[in-house]
Amino acid sequence: MTNHITQTTVPGLTYPISKLILGCDNKDSAVEGQPVWEAFMAAGGNSFDTAFVYGGGKHEKALGDWISARQIEGEINVICKGAHTPHCLPAAISEQLSVSLERLQIARAPIYIMHRDNLEVPVGEFVDAINREITNGRIGIYGGSNWSVARFEAACDYARKQNLQPPTILNNNLSLAIMERPVWPGCVTSNTMESLAYLRHNNIVHFSWSSQARGYFLPPGLRDRLPEDTRPETCFGSPANAERRTRAETLAAKHGVSAHNIATAWVLAQSFPSFALIGARNADEIATTLPAFKVGLSPQDIAWLNLERDT
Repeated sequence: MTNHITQTTVPGLTYPISKLILGCDNKDSAVEGQPVWEAFMAAGGNSFDTAFVYGGGKHEKALGDWISARQIEGEINVICKGAHTPHCLPAAISEQLSVSLERLQIARAPIYIMHRDNLEVPVGEFVDAINREITNGRIGIYGGSNWSVARFEAACDYARKQNLQPPTILNNNLSLAIMERPVWPGCVTSNTMESLAYLRHNNIVHFSWSSQARGYFLPPGLRDRLPEDTRPETCFGSPANAERRTRAETLAAKHGVSAHNIATAWVLAQSFPSFALIGARNADEIATTLPAFKVGLSPQDIAWLNLERDT
């Protein structure tokens, strides 16, 4: 194994995509973001996650200024997200995408993600709206964030029947610790038996946000730096998750890494194409994540860590 971010191919993407994807929801300017974005690329990362709503638009603009200054649009994958509640409507996709592309100073979104689902809207209307943008050359591949597997499959069925491009990416929370309380309203976890079985059986590409459970696997002194309503114990605390953390600590000692690294490795080692979104605030947080790539977890390790087997 390596201590470097690996890359792989995803159908429909021009460039390979790094197994770690950097969340860009915490930097208000290119000057502020540059050190962590440069460190990420130096470590092998080439994929960045952003959204129309982040920072009221400032975070897309900051990333766009850096991309433009570095002239690297042709070297990276940018994930654009739009149509977040209360604007989770098909009409918002085109309107918000235009704004996002202008902020990001790129011609198209290689990857587009619907940020939420709206069950009051027939799923086909979302598929139709995105396919119009695909036809217009403004979207490459797409998927849904915080979508149930049933709704995702319904979107795939509709697209196939209408001879349209189907969604290929599910972008839910997937971490070794199960999200017991939604981090934000409308959030969905993929760490359920039903969702994992669907992902495994259909080999679905999964982008996991909060892949490190907001620091749940960090040492006690580092766990509780977030606000009370979204800190790790608030959203992920449970006896079952405490046992997962104990098991991660056991394997960490065996591999000479941290439990935090084991939890990251668990996401990366799934049998379906699994990518981990991380929210590194500085270059050190990228460096301390990299040992996850030195860990080779077996299928038995993966099941044991997730309490799917006892030994």
